[in-house]
Amino acid sequence: MARFLIEVPHDNTAAECARAAEVFLRTGSHFLTRADWGCMDGEHRAWIIVEVESKAEARSIVPPAFRSLARIVQLNTFTLEQVDELRRHHGS
Repeated sequence: MARFLIEVPHDNTAAECARAAEVFLRTGSHFLTRADWGCMDGEHRAWIIVEVESKAEARSIVPPAFRSLARIVQLNTFTLEQVDELRRHHGS
């Protein structure tokens, strides 16, 4: 399975912070109830790391009200041996 970072922004108001957190917590989804939030540090977004089969599956975890705003990033790790491959991939 692949790992994905899901980033879900929301508006910078107390009402929107509370609404976003409540929507996530009320879903009962293990992924959503374990989201990390940046609101208390001025970053009005939630982050979740999941292991699923695809970006589409990662996006489907996000509550419908926030799905179109979510950014999904596939995460990778590298070994020292893979650094040359990484350079070739980026054309340097």
